[in-house]
Amino acid sequence: MAHYLFIKKLFFIVCLGFSVLFNFAWCADETPDGFIRRLSTDLLNSVRADAALRSGDINKISVLVDLRVMPHLNFQRMTASAVGPAWRQASPEQQKRLQEEFKLLLIRSYAGAMAQIKDQIIQLKPMRMNEQDTEVVVRTEIVGKGEPIQIDYRLEKTPSQGAGWKIYNLNILGVWLVETYRGQFTQEINAKGVDGLINTLTERNKSNARK
Repeated sequence: MAHYLFIKKLFFIVCLGFSVLFNFAWCADETPDGFIRRLSTDLLNSVRADAALRSGDINKISVLVDLRVMPHLNFQRMTASAVGPAWRQASPEQQKRLQEEFKLLLIRSYAGAMAQIKDQIIQLKPMRMNEQDTEVVVRTEIVGKGEPIQIDYRLEKTPSQGAGWKIYNLNILGVWLVETYRGQFTQEINAKGVDGLINTLTERNKSNARK
């Protein structure tokens, strides 16, 4: 439980970073840091202008995530990495359920974080990459009151024409999000198996929905 609360506490920070994806089409030849810069600015402006998002309207957030966030993530890779080796042994139906429940867990966390976005800005750090690189790390800082908060993004360049860059992991205050969930998920799988993890995520999501 303490581990889960730690993750939940970080989601205000995740929302400012991970939610930078709430925007429409982007150029396939856009640089990865340009991709993050443009989308983060658009996201912050959108949230500040929308009272429903700031209040944590779960229905509106869910629609936005489906339409504008999911296309910019390699969510299967994220879920598979969070589940760990057990992913390969899971059936297609189990993999589908894991992605659904993991997605809902993240959406619920977004809802609580939206209300906390105020006057923060995101600054990008200089990055180096070669033209042939297909995986890169983009480093940013959230600047507002208090000390700057570092967020690093792992991005991959997809082979499909026009698909551009996709995010598959984030590092917040020195903690990689996927690896943090993997530790929690591994404990559940070792104790209860893949179905046990699915059931735990389902119950957690139901509990969050009642709050």
